[in-house]
Amino acid sequence: MAVSSKTRNMLEGLVREGSFKWLLGKRSSFEEEFEEMGRSPSAPSNWIPELSPVANIVVRRCSKILGVSSSELQESFNAVASESIKHPSRHARNFLEYCCFRALALSTQVTSHLADKKFRRLTYDMMLAWEVPAASSQPSLNVEEDATVGVEAFSRIAPAVPIIANVIICENLFEVLTSSTGGRLQFTIFDKYLTGLERAIKKMKTQSESSLLSVIRSTKGERILEMDGTVTTQPVLEHVGISTWPGRLTLTDHALYFEALRVVSYDKAKIYDLSDDLKQIVKPELTGPWGTRLFDKAVLYKSISLSEPVVIEFPELKGHTRRDYWLAIMREILYVHRFINKFQMKGVQRDEALSKAVLGILRLQAVQDIISANSVRCENLLMFNLCDQLPGGDLILETLANMSTLRELDRTNSSTAGGGMYSISAMAMVSNLGFVFGPSSSNSTEAGLVVGEIAVGEMSSMERAVKESRNNYKKVVLAQETVDGVKVDGIDTNVAVMKELLLPVIEVGSWLLSLAYWDDPLKSSVFCLVLTFIICREWLSYAFALVFIFFAVFMVLTRCCNQGRPVDEVKVLAPPPMSTMVQLLAVQNAITEVEQLIQDGNIFLLKLRGLFLSIFPQASEKFAVTLLLMALILAFVPVKYIVLLTFVETFTRYSPPRKASTERWMRRMREWWFSVPAAPVIIEREKEDKKKK
Repeated sequence: MAVSSKTRNMLEGLVREGSFKWLLGKRSSFEEEFEEMGRSPSAPSNWIPELSPVANIVVRRCSKILGVSSSELQESFNAVASESIKHPSRHARNFLEYCCFRALALSTQVTSHLADKKFRRLTYDMMLAWEVPAASSQPSLNVEEDATVGVEAFSRIAPAVPIIANVIICENLFEVLTSSTGGRLQFTIFDKYLTGLERAIKKMKTQSESSLLSVIRSTKGERILEMDGTVTTQPVLEHVGISTWPGRLTLTDHALYFEALRVVSYDKAKIYDLSDDLKQIVKPELTGPWGTRLFDKAVLYKSISLSEPVVIEFPELKGHTRRDYWLAIMREILYVHRFINKFQMKGVQRDEALSKAVLGILRLQAVQDIISANSVRCENLLMFNLCDQLPGGDLILETLANMSTLRELDRTNSSTAGGGMYSISAMAMVSNLGFVFGPSSSNSTEAGLVVGEIAVGEMSSMERAVKESRNNYKKVVLAQETVDGVKVDGIDTNVAVMKELLLPVIEVGSWLLSLAYWDDPLKSSVFCLVLTFIICREWLSYAFALVFIFFAVFMVLTRCCNQGRPVDEVKVLAPPPMSTMVQLLAVQNAITEVEQLIQDGNIFLLKLRGLFLSIFPQASEKFAVTLLLMALILAFVPVKYIVLLTFVETFTRYSPPRKASTERWMRRMREWWFSVPAAPVIIEREKEDKKKK
């Protein structure tokens, strides 16, 4: 592509004027490259006028990695991209993404790429260029301040390198990394994060090479992800029943291993499987001396393969960050295997899913290495944990499973090899980092199968699912904030609020009771006749439908009439303040009333038991005859007439003609019920020797 003298003069002018000093500390690679492009006769051939200076430098670096010129990259992009992607309004950014994704897919195949300072700087500069891709967008940056990166640029570039981020957790990761920098990512923080990733990888390799569990893991090809309990100042305790043992805890990508510590060695490891479908439960648990529940520092593991649950405690002086970390990574392995089992993944797909979980744990370790562990919510940085929490997280996993099919793998593989439109897979990333997979990994690595979660100029199905889920999650958070804002303290205050909220229901109930007790005979007669007519015409379902329609119309009209107006608040008259002693007495009285209700319920059930077992034959005979009559009515009388008779009989009990007979009949019923004896009950206490066992 020919370059005019105007372009050459522009480059020389940019260098002379120092227009890129906002990117420079003293003298950076940007300055050197611009000087080269301004002075070298062949360098301007790589200049693309539609791109900003920063984007031109990034594209030039990508072309060097790929071994082709910038013009050849542009020709390749124009050949494979659709018309919508090549639209002038989007061309600059989409072409930049194309170059970045191809260069990153090739760069990450080098085992030590994270240790390469040029790779770190290039990845960050890609994000800078993404924010100002076009020549016209250059002035949008504030040249007086150090360049930083926003969440959109990070979310597009970082997932192209699976070890750095993925589509599901990238926004949460960005929030953690920028928690102290006002929501903009600095290169120093990004560089520390990548350094932490490198250290986490080396630590995981060292643990795998020096582990005593190598013989156990050889059959499954497991990889050790984390170990704890090897330092005496940070013990790990296992509680089974009333026994407690210190020991070493090891998490692999398939199971949890606990080796009890003896005098000079460890016992044979106990295996708590996380890969098979054993109805496992992993949750936080309280522990304490002599069975008390005082300290929130433990994890409970339960499965159908164990006779009793196992509690693993992580003692520490303050907080429960160790427990939270182990709980999150244990659940991540458990959830990824549930995902694998649910979608029946095997071979390459299974290894890809496991690789995503492994990379997530590495990222979490790197973040904890550079940021205070107390400020990190571990489950937000692990994708399978996060999908378990997010609304629609199951849809994200379904999308992930669909993207992991062999057809998708082959398609993205060919795209990366020929057009380079997609990112490297998590499994290939793990292999390039030096970890060995199970039996299926060797074939898949040779084939170079990859999975792409991002595409040039497009929002992938994964990104759409994540975006929709996050939007729903924001609604849940806002709704929860309103819930937290209306919570009040004190039993009396809560009762007052409930009475105020239930006032319409109470008033409707009082009105119906007034009709049922015939306080106003005229209104009760009209109500009885109308409802009887509705039942006879079999319009009862229409009547209920009309009620629902009324509520729907009321809500729509209320919304239309109240647009722009403040929300009506519920005004509650606060009761007189109660002292602590009075509140305790109120709680005691409430407990007594609940206990009385439970006793009455037990008596009712015991009397029914006595009737069915004919402990009192006369009462049982009457009860049996009543049941027989009810059965005959249900068998031979149409439902319409049963409903009609039930309503008329119930509603007219306290009408003037029937009131006296109803009172006599109810008295006889109470007398008969009181005469029914309750079935006997014997309370047995557990013996002391059973407790000890």
